[in-house]
Amino acid sequence: MFYNFLFPQYFRGKGVSLLILVVRVVFGVLFFTHGLDKMINFNSLVDTYPSVLGFGSYTTLMVSLFCEFCCSLFLIAGLLDRIMTLPMIVAMGVAFFDIHDAMMPEGELALIYFIVFIILFLVGPGRYSLDYLIDMRFKKETADKKDN
Repeated sequence: MFYNFLFPQYFRGKGVSLLILVVRVVFGVLFFTHGLDKMINFNSLVDTYPSVLGFGSYTTLMVSLFCEFCCSLFLIAGLLDRIMTLPMIVAMGVAFFDIHDAMMPEGELALIYFIVFIILFLVGPGRYSLDYLIDMRFKKETADKKDN
């Protein structure tokens, strides 16, 4: 069951997978730039970054960096796509509902990311991803073992 969750068997048509790839790369790169900006300005942000759920500015900034910098790289590559979109969904949910108090237009970008990441979580990475290559390799190895 967990395997099928990680490597879904649907939405693998070439056209749909190409669209998923474009969305993954575009939103992954955009999200990555937010993390890169935070990383570059880390020293000036660490004292002023909003504290969420009582974790403190430093911890909240580090979690944001993980979500925006690291998870976006996994998203772009389509590696562990569904696992890596979860922290991104949570981060954008917190940004929209807690930091921006679900107000528009201040929280508009966080809401857009939130919705896109939920959609990517639901549809999976598509066939143009590392997850797809891993899935095909596991299937080949399983088939080879059955033949022997």
